[in-house]
Amino acid sequence: MATVAASVLLAFLAVGTAGAVTFEATNNASTTPGGQRFDLEYGVGHATQVLSDASSFIWNVFNQAEGDRRPVDHVALAVVDDTFGGVASTSGSAIELSQRYVGGYTGDLQAELTGVLYHEATHVWQWGLQDYAAHWWVFEGVADFVRLRAGLGPAHWVAPGQGSSWDKGYDVTARFLDYCDSLIKPGFVAELNAVMKDNRYSDDYFMHILGKSVEELWNNYKAKYGA
Repeated sequence: MATVAASVLLAFLAVGTAGAVTFEATNNASTTPGGQRFDLEYGVGHATQVLSDASSFIWNVFNQAEGDRRPVDHVALAVVDDTFGGVASTSGSAIELSQRYVGGYTGDLQAELTGVLYHEATHVWQWGLQDYAAHWWVFEGVADFVRLRAGLGPAHWVAPGQGSSWDKGYDVTARFLDYCDSLIKPGFVAELNAVMKDNRYSDDYFMHILGKSVEELWNNYKAKYGA
């Protein structure tokens, strides 16, 4: 991991706040090409504010009062010189962003990183992640659903109705959840997240919340878009 540049040591500890939560962003890869690009085109100050804004947005999507949320009081982002080859990852309330991804991204970096941070911040706040390995597509789909609802879905995502199965995860599942969410108020995703606070994930929640099986809902979704 690259040495932290001196300028980054000034980096916005607990600058952002939302409710009783503080937010921190640091660049631990500031001597790398991606880390330098992050500093020039995004910045730790902006990232801190985005994490705060994203958290408030997520609480609203999940229809959560403070007592309904995961017990997190600090969210931290670190830009890292990674070896895992991905975009970003979240463990608990700690988010890591790959400098390699930042350095190699072609397009609107501001919009892309903001979308990535909304996605990763969702993992900080969603319930039920003890079931991630068995049902990863649900949790990644919810995270991309939040990104979609924030107007941050990138152009390369599938169009509504596309995809061979609802459990492909990410954008395919997000589009399907967006359809399901439109069927009730305050929304299916908020209800699904709430029930996982005290329960393990099950496909049966589609029937319990919406009155139809996930397979029937998927078929209705596909029919709506002629897919």
